[in-house]
Amino acid sequence: MMRQNKWKNVLYLMVALGMLLYALPMISFKPDAGWVSIFGMVWAAFAFLVIGAHLHFILGVDAEKQRALDQVRKAKLMEWQRKWPREKEESQGL
Repeated sequence: MMRQNKWKNVLYLMVALGMLLYALPMISFKPDAGWVSIFGMVWAAFAFLVIGAHLHFILGVDAEKQRALDQVRKAKLMEWQRKWPREKEESQGL
């Protein structure tokens, strides 16, 4: 399943890059263009955000974070499991 998601993200990345490469020469970045210039800059910024998000996922930065969080969760669970029998014994002793 993970490989299919990566291929889908690669495809979306290519589409976003294609759209950006097609539109960038047509966008007017002249200061006297007014709203057209502002729209072009905002559109290009969003396109770069989409491209960055897909690169972030493709490179697996989220997977590394998830592994680290899973290790922390496992350590906390093991600590809780070791602590729980002692609390149970203490409560029965009262």
